[in-house]
Amino acid sequence: MSNNEGFEEKTGLRGFMRLHIVDPDGTIAGDSGWQENQITDLGFRDYVVRTIGGLAGSKVITHAMLGTGGAPAAGDTALAGETSEVGVANSRIALTNATSSTSKTLNMVGTLASGIHTTAYNISNIGLINHSSTATAGTIAGGLAYTSSALASNQAVNITYNWVFATA
Repeated sequence: MSNNEGFEEKTGLRGFMRLHIVDPDGTIAGDSGWQENQITDLGFRDYVVRTIGGLAGSKVITHAMLGTGGAPAAGDTALAGETSEVGVANSRIALTNATSSTSKTLNMVGTLASGIHTTAYNISNIGLINHSSTATAGTIAGGLAYTSSALASNQAVNITYNWVFATA
């Protein structure tokens, strides 16, 4: 007889993101709407399982990346087309004010200030990662693709990212 026999509880993890491109006057130039993301295999292993267990190799989400590619697949370790420029510091978005609004939701927010990128991009994907520098790969936790949006160097990007743990 198994110790788990008769137990039917199931727990899931879903991630959701909303991105705003903001003009210098504060108006919203682009809104992705709420989108559900793909959590990677390493996202589950390193950010959830190892962290809960206090195991070696556990990681904490600290930054978001923007890119010009598609959605990360479950086995991806990096974000396709990550926007980075040689010598540009802070091109990853620091996630600040991580909070838990309920016992089952982790809220993360961040802003990429205008002027960080000197090049315009057509951004179309986002990913969560554990490292601030594009010079160090880090480990992607999850991400998604959305409708491509033009991002000018004088525009800021605001993101809200939620990871929701729920029972089925």
